[in-house]
Amino acid sequence: MELETLGWNTFFANHFKQYHPRCIPARIVREHKHIYYFMTEHGQQQGKITGRIRHEARSNVDFPAVGDWVAVKPLKKENRGTIEAILPRQSQFSRHEAGLQTDEQIIAANIDTIFIMTDIERNFNLRRLERYLVLAYHSGAKPVVLLNKIDLCDDLDEKLALVSPILQGAPIHAIMALSIEQCQVLHQYMTNGQTIAFLGSSGVGKSTLVNALIGEEKQATAPIRQNDGEGRHTTRHRELFVLDNGGMLIDTPGLRELQLWGTKESLLGTFADIAAIGENCKFRDCTHTHEPMCAVVAAVDNETIDIKRYESYQTLREEFEILQKQQATIAQQSKQRRFT
Repeated sequence: MELETLGWNTFFANHFKQYHPRCIPARIVREHKHIYYFMTEHGQQQGKITGRIRHEARSNVDFPAVGDWVAVKPLKKENRGTIEAILPRQSQFSRHEAGLQTDEQIIAANIDTIFIMTDIERNFNLRRLERYLVLAYHSGAKPVVLLNKIDLCDDLDEKLALVSPILQGAPIHAIMALSIEQCQVLHQYMTNGQTIAFLGSSGVGKSTLVNALIGEEKQATAPIRQNDGEGRHTTRHRELFVLDNGGMLIDTPGLRELQLWGTKESLLGTFADIAAIGENCKFRDCTHTHEPMCAVVAAVDNETIDIKRYESYQTLREEFEILQKQQATIAQQSKQRRFT
């Protein structure tokens, strides 16, 4: 398999030079119990990271993630190798790791497009969609919104009208994941060397759509629970699939908890409308809450900005401020430990 089909480009080639010729380039497709499965130009292999990587790692970010390009030292006469280094990432979709600890969890690395998938009926939630969009823009990948299960929706035009204001230019497609014909429109994003990551809550149909696009039952699927309408986790781990046309798909488990990761600047892509109006505020550091002559508050008052969208913006902004304070505290504590 040609490396370019897997997404190899000059960016990764330049960073790999220092490891040539003792290592070969490979892309992580799956990880299970500290065993990494990766694709090389010779096919799929597996291996472990070196003790040096494990020893020097300060957080989960320093370990390989699905989609990463790595330098692998092959083991002679074996279909295995040792991962000696992780190449710099061009993009990465991350979230605040679930729990109280302030740590980054990488969902997928080196992705070009993020398919944000939601159920147009039971899982339809504008505020959750905004959170996905914020993280997608922060990742460096391009977000595409998929509204699934339109066959169960009697008010599709109304739902599209509700979603449109929060997209800020991101493409949207209303589909039926079980219909191969309806999903043909998505092939425009899956050209040779391009990587797509699927993201969404449990039960929205990600695995069903992955199977439809791959053309075979690679991922297990299950119906939603009838008692509460909640989805079931059928995808247990992240995995990268290579399509016949050279595009790649990364399926991920449904995210029940989506804590933010990034900075306040991550809001600019999703809330570009509010940011643009905010340029007319009297104070450059306006928080759009209590300051005099605030253009954003005025726009809320005259209903130019929807009140619920404004409240969502402020909620996410406060979350980022809390996260940044936590990160600063941890960084200071880490610095003190190094000098004591």
